[in-house]
Amino acid sequence: MKKILLALLAVIILIQFIRPEKNNSNNELNAISTVMDVPAEVQEILKTSCNDCHSNNTVYPWYSEIAPVSWYLASHVNEGKEHLNFSEWASYNENQKSHIIKDIEEELQDKEMPLKSYLIIHENAKMTEAQYKIMLNWVKTLK
Repeated sequence: MKKILLALLAVIILIQFIRPEKNNSNNELNAISTVMDVPAEVQEILKTSCNDCHSNNTVYPWYSEIAPVSWYLASHVNEGKEHLNFSEWASYNENQKSHIIKDIEEELQDKEMPLKSYLIIHENAKMTEAQYKIMLNWVKTLK
């Protein structure tokens, strides 16, 4: 039993050296704010509730340094950016933008974003009814 516990401890220590790449690029050349007007209140909502998973700049919590949690977070962020990356908005073609805008509108109407699993730990990212309305009104101007 002692050998199993020591082996498990060794594995836990060793996996800490397998680090996923951080999502912290300061390159905002293609950011949505470079090609369209993003009101300050919308920028604040994006920063608080969206950008950790949908931009090139994630604010990482302390537990993101611990494997395997770090792997899960990296996967989650990469998946979010595959669907929408506000830092790369200008690089999308018109068809992609149109599709993404439609998806954003649906997600906001159904209140499916931010994800409930994200809100468990990031309570400050929870959006109020007023914030959902602000975002929906803004998204409708993007059409």
